[in-house]
Amino acid sequence: MNADRMEIGKFDAIAHRFWDPDGEFRPLHLINPVRTAYVAARCQLKGARMVDVGCGGGLLCEALAALGAQVTGIDLAPAMLETARLHAAERGVSIDYRLLGAETLAASAPGAFEVVTCMEMIEHVPDPAGVVAALGTLVRPGGAVFVSTLNRTPKSFLQAIIAAEYLFRLLPRGTHEYERLIRPSELARWGRDCGLALEDVSGLAFDPFTAQSRLSPDASVNYLAHFTRQA
Repeated sequence: MNADRMEIGKFDAIAHRFWDPDGEFRPLHLINPVRTAYVAARCQLKGARMVDVGCGGGLLCEALAALGAQVTGIDLAPAMLETARLHAAERGVSIDYRLLGAETLAASAPGAFEVVTCMEMIEHVPDPAGVVAALGTLVRPGGAVFVSTLNRTPKSFLQAIIAAEYLFRLLPRGTHEYERLIRPSELARWGRDCGLALEDVSGLAFDPFTAQSRLSPDASVNYLAHFTRQA
């Protein structure tokens, strides 16, 4: 299994606070509208079969379901999935949540989805290239894959780890490990290896003073990447 048990446990321990907009996951709540708009602008969501890999508590799943997608969410953190299921049930949202990894689903359902997303997850696994390969298997030819992660740069270390985790306490300490962060060139190479063509890389800027997020041409910290599956 391509997963770090300590990482899973770290997120499971605070899963019950996932939907608290002022809790540990506040930054995700603040950037989610930008992530959602990025995906919606680059693919057809209404009626599309889509899967969110590493769905956590279901924040992106619910946003994309609201835009008409037929959403499956997968994760390896049981408490996170239970949180996602309960919240969806309370809101009356139909989402298929499953406790399994990307590679397992890819083996049983290759090419099953028009849209595949994987947000803030691949920097937490032992083999991120393996996850990207699974994403490429899950999406049908001509379909879209979206990934968001953190760049491995000195600026990212200062802003996303030192500032976000220690100074502003926007994230729990130890959320990110610098050596696990991923450069866009590495992500693009892993995509090419599995038949994914990189269409766009956009920075995802977040201002801790105004709590505002937006797309940016600067991808040196957080960034979003859009791939298409080649025929």
